[in-house]
Amino acid sequence: MTPASPPLVLAPLVPLAAERPASPAATRSAPTPAERSTLLAGVAVGLLAASIGALYTVFARWGIAHGLQSTDLTVLRFGVAGMLTLPVLWLAWRRDAAQFGTRWRVWLLIALLAGTPFGLLMFGALQFAPPSHAAVFPFTAMSVMGMVLGAVVLGERLNLRKLTGIGVVLLGLVLVSGVDAASFTARAALGDAMFVAAGTLWAGFGIVLRRHRLDPLLATAVISLSALLTYVPVYAVAVGGERLLSVAPQVLWTEVLVQGVIAGAGTLFTYAKMVSLLGPARAAVFPALAPGLAALMAWPVLGHVPTVAEALGLMVVMAGLVAAVTQRRG
Repeated sequence: MTPASPPLVLAPLVPLAAERPASPAATRSAPTPAERSTLLAGVAVGLLAASIGALYTVFARWGIAHGLQSTDLTVLRFGVAGMLTLPVLWLAWRRDAAQFGTRWRVWLLIALLAGTPFGLLMFGALQFAPPSHAAVFPFTAMSVMGMVLGAVVLGERLNLRKLTGIGVVLLGLVLVSGVDAASFTARAALGDAMFVAAGTLWAGFGIVLRRHRLDPLLATAVISLSALLTYVPVYAVAVGGERLLSVAPQVLWTEVLVQGVIAGAGTLFTYAKMVSLLGPARAAVFPALAPGLAALMAWPVLGHVPTVAEALGLMVVMAGLVAAVTQRRG
């Protein structure tokens, strides 16, 4: 008898782990260098935008304490920004005048979303709702509606991490603001509704920017000019310039710099640039940093020492922001 031949061993049909193609989940977990660079740039611009928001909030309170009113600060913001960005519009007109005719509906839409109506709602709401509500409701609307509209209009995916991050951000806003149940009155409800409407308009502004891929600087110029042509004449007729001219020159020129130059043009441009880098859903989270940063900036400017709740709230907002923003878009 011949010895039995050894059994034939077949090579495994399943490739080794090292040879298996990466799963979609594994592919998504490794962002490319270009994506990391875009994310870092977006985060940097977002932090700048939040800092500008905090700065003009603190100096708005400083200006009001020195004799100005919210209508005066609004006219400085719109008027100065409108004049500063006129050269941008002129250059854009010379380069491509046809775009203003063919896309006039888009330009009109962003002017309505982020121009005079937004400003009137934000500042008008302060007549009805307490300042603590101003730190919660508009930013809640910006974050939530930015996420929802991004999913509905642009198809941005809503995942558990993003939803959790937004929830943590909103919790941090409540801690920063110190809002309590006693502040929820019928009069405050009207102001809260105006805050929510303003935040929704701002979220819509980000959606239109992203969908039509508008140039951030040109969008800033269009919005600023629209506000210059609509709000400033109404202010001149209804209020006049006596109150602006009666305050100390130091106060007036400080507010011109902060409200008009830094905030008027800077807020729109940095937010528009952030949307182009991160998308509207993630960009809408960054303004939520402004109340906490304002509490820190108010220390040297207004002598307001941040409370433990304000400091804790800022840290909570930052944690939620990291969770919501570092997730790659699907």
